[in-house]
Amino acid sequence: MQTIVMPLLPEFPRLLNTTPTNAAWLVTANLIAGAVCAPVLGRLGDMFGKRRMLLVALAVMVAGSMLGAVSDDFLVVLVARALQGAAMGVVPLGISIMRDELPEEKVGSGIALMSSTLGAGGAIGLPLTGVVAENLSWHWLFGGAAVLGVVELVAIWRLVPESPVRTGGRFDLIGAVGLSAALVCLLLAVTQGNGWGWTSPAILGLFGGSMLVFLGWGVYELRLPRRAGGSTRQPLVDLRVSARPQVLLTNIASVLIGFAMFTSFMVSAQIFQAPTDSGYGFGMSLTRSGMALLPGGLMMIAFSPVTAGLSRRRGPRTTFLVGAAVLATANLVRTVAPHQLVVVVVTIAVTSIGAAFAYGAIPAMIMRAVPLSETAAANSLNALARSVGTSTCSAVVAAVTTASVVQVAGVTLPTAGAYAAVFAIGSLAAVCAFVVAALIPRDAGIDAGLPLSETGQDRIRIAP
Repeated sequence: MQTIVMPLLPEFPRLLNTTPTNAAWLVTANLIAGAVCAPVLGRLGDMFGKRRMLLVALAVMVAGSMLGAVSDDFLVVLVARALQGAAMGVVPLGISIMRDELPEEKVGSGIALMSSTLGAGGAIGLPLTGVVAENLSWHWLFGGAAVLGVVELVAIWRLVPESPVRTGGRFDLIGAVGLSAALVCLLLAVTQGNGWGWTSPAILGLFGGSMLVFLGWGVYELRLPRRAGGSTRQPLVDLRVSARPQVLLTNIASVLIGFAMFTSFMVSAQIFQAPTDSGYGFGMSLTRSGMALLPGGLMMIAFSPVTAGLSRRRGPRTTFLVGAAVLATANLVRTVAPHQLVVVVVTIAVTSIGAAFAYGAIPAMIMRAVPLSETAAANSLNALARSVGTSTCSAVVAAVTTASVVQVAGVTLPTAGAYAAVFAIGSLAAVCAFVVAALIPRDAGIDAGLPLSETGQDRIRIAP
């Protein structure tokens, strides 16, 4: 849902009779809506049932997809993209259901596979968009998502049991509104900074407003009781748990690893499609560039069992460090390697392998450090951290590639040096993720790969 419209952004002004600035909101609206939905659905899942909220998230996504499939009006399609943002809550809710329902020996591999889909979906979404756009109407991007969503709804309704782990209590509406306002200000500034100007009053005001709202929200959340039941309001995010070094540093590392992974996904299609006269492009069509990108998404899925095995033997923290090191190396190679097709395709695949290791380890690191009754909320917050990393990457890539351009056959393109700078920044982000993860305190649950059932326990209510 995040990447499905990106390759068509240059075409949407013509297709929807709007401006390029407005068309960019098709990405921004989805990111903001997803950022808001993820923590809200996570907390509601902990309180009232994860399967129930999973079905709600998919139903909203399907409604948005169907809306976009039948309309040519820009505002309607914009609303459709915002509704599709509800899909952001699907992966953390699914991971939490796995922790509650699967046999212990299958939890690690299941979580690693589902966590890897956060990256694999983006890696496959980009080339799939190109193939569909070149051979069918763009409406099929939304129609196909609606069909898949309906299939998922039926399968979950029939096959997935409801988790018995509930926290009860009242939903923290004030906390949800406060966090939503802070996230909207932050992501709006990040995604629009390049267009509005990073030093413009609007962007600086959004960053400042986001910081102030985050501070006020944090003070409010800390005043709420940590454990509640009946009619007592619970905090949307238990900041005392989130401030634990294992959780806080994992979320920081997740932002950085999301940035490092997304550099390749953001610019590889552009490089494949750039004319050969640019000195770095390969002049591919949308379909051919999609085929060249496809191995990356497949590698993420193929290596998720390897991720689970390494986490089981050496602990998820070690697995994350391996993934961060691979990502740093792959991005560095793309910074200095010659522009040869085989080199680019191989490094894209290696980047995906590194992302599979890192993404597969993150949920286990989180869940071994939080109470059982807060797994959905904690996983949703971590998914949000990764989304902030990918959103920031999009903004940085846009800023770097538009700052250094060259004219090729009358077309303005980024220079080879601009792309090299993007990969250098991605490599630095992966190195920083490695350092942050290395600082996570050694803990029996995180480092030794203990079963999830032996860590992070807390008082819970079992639903009848």
